[in-house]
Amino acid sequence: MLHTLHERWRQGYRTAPWPQQQPTLPERYSGAPLFDQTRCTVGCVVCRNACPTAAITTTPHWQLDMGRCVFCNECAQACPSGALQMSREHRLAARQREGLIVTATNHFRPLLPEAALPGAIRRILGRSLKLRQVSAGGCNACEADVNVLGTLVFDMGRFGVQFVASPRHADGLLITGPVSENMRHALLETYVATPDPKIVIAVGACAISGCPYHDSPETHNGVGDLVPVDLYIPGCPPHPYTTLDGILRLLGRLTEPAEILGERRQTRTHSPAQ
Repeated sequence: MLHTLHERWRQGYRTAPWPQQQPTLPERYSGAPLFDQTRCTVGCVVCRNACPTAAITTTPHWQLDMGRCVFCNECAQACPSGALQMSREHRLAARQREGLIVTATNHFRPLLPEAALPGAIRRILGRSLKLRQVSAGGCNACEADVNVLGTLVFDMGRFGVQFVASPRHADGLLITGPVSENMRHALLETYVATPDPKIVIAVGACAISGCPYHDSPETHNGVGDLVPVDLYIPGCPPHPYTTLDGILRLLGRLTEPAEILGERRQTRTHSPAQ
């Protein structure tokens, strides 16, 4: 016992101070894209051609689908005018699939407090949420970054959110992967086995759109066509803080006004030569 207490004193408190303080993100982190139409050259499609997952379209208007984006930063680096940049904004979750579409006039904004679950469901799930994770054909990248949410650094359990082994003990599903045909039946059975009321969270570009396996005959382009989705968390894989932030905002546990978030946005500046 004394040895345990000594080790606890020696190691100190290792859980990150988020959300009281902003998280420390890797230097190479790429967050929500920012597009300045006034700096874009008419007819230029360099960013679209540089995108490996066809997340950018230019007809009839420029738009970037964060649900298909792998945040590789190739588009921003290829942009000759610097019109497209990747910010440091890690709050990327959206309640609706359309909320992940970024255009010249519709910049992405973090979830507003009113986007949380309706009051009746939030009263049931808001303080204690048990999730069953389903890997529906993923590459294990999203699964690995979801797994670290239970470590000392992120300590998801301090917010009352935990993963459980059985869908019958769960309040919802957290799904990763593009949903391969071999996993379709297992996913649907798991969804049925989860008692109501329940929520579904799609984590990662594969679970949202099937990307980069989009339109493959062996996958289902994500979970949206199979089960109703309550929260989309983009990324490849999403940063753990992005996932945790989205879940807590869905539960109404983070109510920071969007105006404050906007003021804190830090933009990574890229020169055309970079």
